[in-house]
Amino acid sequence: MVKKSLLVLSISVAYFANAQDVSTIRNTIEVYSNSSLNGSSKYNAMAGSMGALGGDVSVLNSNPAGIAVSIASEFSGTLFIESNTNKTSYGGSTLDYKVNKTNLGNTGGIAAFQLDSTSPWKFVNVAVNYSNQSIEDYSETPGNSNIVYDIEDNTGAVIDNLSFAGHAYNRYGNLSKMSVGFGGNYDNRIYVGAGLNFHSAAVDQYDTAAFTDKTNITDVYNKQYTPFSETSNGFSATLGIIGKINHQLRVGASLESPTWWNIERIYSEYANSASGDGTYSESRNLSTPLKATVSAAFVANKNFAINVDYSLGLTKAKYKVEGPAETDLNQLISNNAKNLSEIKVGAEYRISDFRLRGGYAFASNPFNSMQISSVQDNGGAANTTYNNLFGGKRNTIGAGIGYDFKSFYIDAAYQNITSEYSSPFIQGSFAKNTGYFSDQYVINSDSSIVSKVKNKKDNFFITLGWKF
Repeated sequence: MVKKSLLVLSISVAYFANAQDVSTIRNTIEVYSNSSLNGSSKYNAMAGSMGALGGDVSVLNSNPAGIAVSIASEFSGTLFIESNTNKTSYGGSTLDYKVNKTNLGNTGGIAAFQLDSTSPWKFVNVAVNYSNQSIEDYSETPGNSNIVYDIEDNTGAVIDNLSFAGHAYNRYGNLSKMSVGFGGNYDNRIYVGAGLNFHSAAVDQYDTAAFTDKTNITDVYNKQYTPFSETSNGFSATLGIIGKINHQLRVGASLESPTWWNIERIYSEYANSASGDGTYSESRNLSTPLKATVSAAFVANKNFAINVDYSLGLTKAKYKVEGPAETDLNQLISNNAKNLSEIKVGAEYRISDFRLRGGYAFASNPFNSMQISSVQDNGGAANTTYNNLFGGKRNTIGAGIGYDFKSFYIDAAYQNITSEYSSPFIQGSFAKNTGYFSDQYVINSDSSIVSKVKNKKDNFFITLGWKF
């Protein structure tokens, strides 16, 4: 192979000096730390804002004390229909990606046990909830013939010219969460709860770039350490409380421990000095942020209620250090990741047996502004500051309807989720052997190409429930 290092400029994000695939960074924050797990139609219509209202099994995702509000046992299943669209732009061109997925996104139930009327403890409830979602995500960046990499032999003579023909981040997989919760109702004024959460994830990740040589032949290059596959299991615990200030006002609070993940990873390595190209495995341990949520609800009457939740990450994600890769990841997260925050507002209005619901949620940008050396549209390079590198703000709008048949109920919801972020790629270090590899050449560049990705999810939910 002939190796070429191009565009040597200063770079302020230290991680890129020893970079693995950028998708590792995005998956750390998006898949393992900050994914918005779906729930029942009611939960999704209200944008997940139920921390002080409770009364739905999906509230285990935010405040387990909410299951103690229920006075009847119930079981429900939710069909999840997802439409995920990415629009990726670079150099004045845009490529679209859209995928539709349908699955049983949520199932769960609450068993309500009424206690002796003489006891101040009115109910002791047990709940189980299972959420599952696709994490498939594909962003394809258009090529730009202005970006050319000269390939030199060992004497420094140029033997080929490679023009940038495109790039793709391609992720497949699923994320799931099984929660078991316990809640108690004290005198219909104070509700307490605790939950145990069992997480699992399966991720297949690709990072490929295409280059066209001087004979007009296009070849696909793989980023070092990709493709990779991960199977992961995690555990977390949650505590919560809800208190009635009066008949109309409720407040709540919950604390969710970090999720302790064990990640089993299989990856590809190219031009290994000892063994050559091959497939290798490793284990990683990741702890995600400790998270606190405070909630307030106003119940005007039996027909109308509104709830507000505010969540804040109290710590940052951190890998157990096994080598330089985890050290670099921890340095990037420590220096540049924010303590994640999210605010949710949801409301329900009842008209006899009909239910009307709506909600809105805003999640902050997971990273501070960062400066990196990036390739410009004309092929040059410059230090550029990005305020949404790797990830961006997330806006969620929900709406839904329902009908209560007394013993049975049916709910439906629509949810629109949007985000926008800057996506870097191509950067790879010659010294660390982290470039892009083909059968013939290796591309190493100290500068990143950065495209813009607009993501939109249009999700539909249908829930059937039975109360007994």
